[in-house]
Amino acid sequence: MARAHGHAKKIAVIGAGISGLSAAWLLSQAHDVVLIEAEPRLGGHANTVLVSGRDGGETAVDTGFIVYNEKTYPNFVALLADLGVATQPTEMSFAASLDDGRLEYSGTSLSGLFAQRSNLASPRFWAMLQGLVRFYRDATRDAQAGHAADMTLGDYLAAGGYGDAFRDDHLLPMAAAIWSAPCSEILGYPAQAFLRFHHNHGLLQLTDRPVWRTISGGSARYVARLRQQFGGSVRLGAPVRQVRRSPNEVLVSGEGWSEHFDEVVFATHADRTLAMLADPDPLEASALGAFRYSRNRAVLHGDEALMPRRRRAWASWNHIGERGRPDAACAVTYWMNRLQGLPETRPFFVTLNPPATLRQEAILHEEVYEHPIFDRAALAAQERLWALQGARRSWFCGAYFGSGFHEDGLQAGLAVAEALGGVRRPWQVRDESGRIPLAPPHELAA
Repeated sequence: MARAHGHAKKIAVIGAGISGLSAAWLLSQAHDVVLIEAEPRLGGHANTVLVSGRDGGETAVDTGFIVYNEKTYPNFVALLADLGVATQPTEMSFAASLDDGRLEYSGTSLSGLFAQRSNLASPRFWAMLQGLVRFYRDATRDAQAGHAADMTLGDYLAAGGYGDAFRDDHLLPMAAAIWSAPCSEILGYPAQAFLRFHHNHGLLQLTDRPVWRTISGGSARYVARLRQQFGGSVRLGAPVRQVRRSPNEVLVSGEGWSEHFDEVVFATHADRTLAMLADPDPLEASALGAFRYSRNRAVLHGDEALMPRRRRAWASWNHIGERGRPDAACAVTYWMNRLQGLPETRPFFVTLNPPATLRQEAILHEEVYEHPIFDRAALAAQERLWALQGARRSWFCGAYFGSGFHEDGLQAGLAVAEALGGVRRPWQVRDESGRIPLAPPHELAA
């Protein structure tokens, strides 16, 4: 380890998304922790918006992180239980509306699958379904056997003889919705990692898929509970401009302020972390500089025109796109009434990258979220990330350590807190850091 844990340290945690929140929460049990966040709120992608109604009441609607499942989010499940946060089951169906509704279907039921009755007589649609069944069968085998190593997803699909119908009408729209990335980026994803992720999340199963859940009252509920239990201090609206490390301390500086710390935890996106470092070493520059991010505009609104045209095709996740435009930003509409169990008397939708046709008067709130792009360079860099830990009093965590989701960020934050602070999470789960690559941290002289 970098240093002995014999005394309390003054630690800066930069970034208050799931990684920073969890690291700061756990570290504050034994250390003096300052949680520093550029935004005026905590939570990162856990962002619940309160919408006022005509009756004076408010409806809590999530705009970023929405769902999790008990199979692949073990630490998050344990965290919610430890915090006493109530949750409820939700429905995770997928629909696609392509080319201005010329092709529409959903996976909600047979009625949804053939919501567009012409699908029954469409050879392309049946080719899509045949490709889907074959992919779900063969991809599971290939993921387990490692047959897709050193291939991109595009290479894998071409080698397997999957046609345009399955690729463009189903797989790419669904994957783009999951990773909030353009279809062209999805084709460049390493195939083995793509198949492994889908297998582990039950996405290659036609039946017996994981049960998904959402937080009752919005994800802000767990953020509030974490803040209540956090034993340190919080600074909001305080962007960090520079972090300068020396053998004896760390100097963290912002606009008109600076403060000395014993250690620093970077819980920000990889590119932002690298930009903060006054003098990154070659390993930091190489590992952190390998990650790219997609920027996605997320709009909370009530415009039904950004859902499939046929009501029977409506699902929880709805890809809205055009075939033949693989570089276009991912456009997906989340039906929040269904996802969060909200009354359907007033429709609530969150659309990523909505088209210009969105009615301005229907907009209730908007944000910009960034999501990591996991190409070959990023996945190779992940194997080097843990070697950065503890060097020059610096520690790193974030969802980019895994697959970019909440459990990944939580696992990274908890692992860093335990390695740095000599503290231990208050639960035990199987394979507690199974979604992030761990290795012995960098050794420094005492």
